Amino acid sequence: MAIAVRSSRGGGSGGVGAGFRSLFSYRIFISALFSLLFIVTVSVLLTSRPPPTHHHSRPPSGANAYMHRTFLALNSDPLKTRLDLIYKQANDHITLVKTYAAYARKLKLENSKQLKMFDDLAKNFSDLTSKPSLFETDGNLDEDVLRQFEKEVKDRVKFARLMVAESKETYDNQLKIQKLKDTIFSVSESLGKAKKNGALASSIAAKSIPKSLHCLAMRLVEERISHPERYKEESPTAEFEDPSLYHYAVFSDNVIAVSVVVRSVVKNAEEPWKHVFHVVTDRMNVAAMKVWFRMRPVEGGAHLEVKAVEDYSFLNSSYAPVLRQIESAKKQRFNFEKTTENVTKDGSNMKLKNPESMSMLNHLRFYLPEMYPKLHKILLLDDDVVVQKDLTGLWKIDLAGKVNGAVETCFGSFHRFSQYLNFTHPLIKERFNPKACAWAYGMNIFDLDAWRREKCTETYEEWQNLNEDRTLWKLDALPPGLITFYSLTKSLDKSWHVLGLGYNPSISMDEINNAAVIHYNGNMKPWLDIAMNQYKNLWTKYVDNDMEFVQMCNFGV
Repeated sequence: MAIAVRSSRGGGSGGVGAGFRSLFSYRIFISALFSLLFIVTVSVLLTSRPPPTHHHSRPPSGANAYMHRTFLALNSDPLKTRLDLIYKQANDHITLVKTYAAYARKLKLENSKQLKMFDDLAKNFSDLTSKPSLFETDGNLDEDVLRQFEKEVKDRVKFARLMVAESKETYDNQLKIQKLKDTIFSVSESLGKAKKNGALASSIAAKSIPKSLHCLAMRLVEERISHPERYKEESPTAEFEDPSLYHYAVFSDNVIAVSVVVRSVVKNAEEPWKHVFHVVTDRMNVAAMKVWFRMRPVEGGAHLEVKAVEDYSFLNSSYAPVLRQIESAKKQRFNFEKTTENVTKDGSNMKLKNPESMSMLNHLRFYLPEMYPKLHKILLLDDDVVVQKDLTGLWKIDLAGKVNGAVETCFGSFHRFSQYLNFTHPLIKERFNPKACAWAYGMNIFDLDAWRREKCTETYEEWQNLNEDRTLWKLDALPPGLITFYSLTKSLDKSWHVLGLGYNPSISMDEINNAAVIHYNGNMKPWLDIAMNQYKNLWTKYVDNDMEFVQMCNFGV
């Protein structure tokens, strides 16, 4: 029994071991089979070529696309991929360098050396990427050659980045500067147009007759018509030809302005009864002017006569060449109203369009010896001046044989002869110095005896005939005055005559208060609304506000 039992246990144990051995052999078989299949699959993938792609074939999609990309990745040469990346980096930096070079050309940079460096760097990049020696004869890449190529590209990329970093801020600033220049140019053009339009508007305001001034003239003429018996002509007195008295010439068509000049002279004169005023106006305003001074006689016993230009019979177009030119200019319609557009385009022609420059009143000053043949000296005053001191000292100044005593206006390169005369004309160029100092009209003491001796009127008419076509100077009174009294003008102390109150807002009050005569030359006349307020009261204090017509016409003074 015992033997039988051992046999039975041993037979059971041997059956179980055989089963384990069979299972283990089976697993080995299965693993070997799968390994073999994997090796075959990999071998097929590595030895097969991709099917040729046609130009019109559709790209793979979905799972096919994934297999296609996987196949290309497995089939590509890693050195070739590395080379493509190097080429891409080089081409990107070529584009960057060329862009900065293009900006440099556009901005016209002065640093041409930097521009040349950008151009050279771009050329080096291009030469580097076109090297043919990267492939061996069998078409495969040489890793040593590729490594050397990569090093050269990286060196150039590093240099390019350094240049761009240094230049970026400069180029950005240059762009801003260029934009600023464009803006300045545009604003400058607009400013030029605005200045011309402003000059035109200012000139219109200055040369137009204010309503109040027109009203005053009409009221005075109405008074003359209503009461003719009060304004009969009087015989001239001997004082008007007495050379021992102080004679003044005032030529104007502005009643209120002339009254201010006369009142300011008389109120500041130490001996007003020794002063004689010769007022000349045009035919239209002579009646109003006479009525004013008959209603408001000159104070202090001073003497005053009013005449019209037409009262001087010798002043006709056959005798005075300037009259022919004025008539010619009017016929050719070189007048202020008809040439507004041309004035706007060319501000330099403003004088030619100014009606004052085409008035004979502006040129009477060249005929003083003929108008007042018995006088030795005479003081010419413009109607836009105010006298603040006694002027008799001017008659005591020794002019040293000169004809004209005047204050010079030049400083630096301003107010020289070259600004008033056409020195491109041979007649002007040969006889005058372009740097000669100009002087001012407005307050001039004339030695009429020296005038007659030097034949200044003949000189004036000779040059006026030469300027028939207005090529020597524009139609104005100062240029022919500079010519007529060239080397015949005595320079006076500047305190006698301070100019600029009609355009310059920065004249010091000390200079004005010390001046014997202040002059509102410019467009901002004191009787206009556009007058400068800081100077206006110096004029208005001499306006005769007690005169009834001044009150009726609402003068804004």
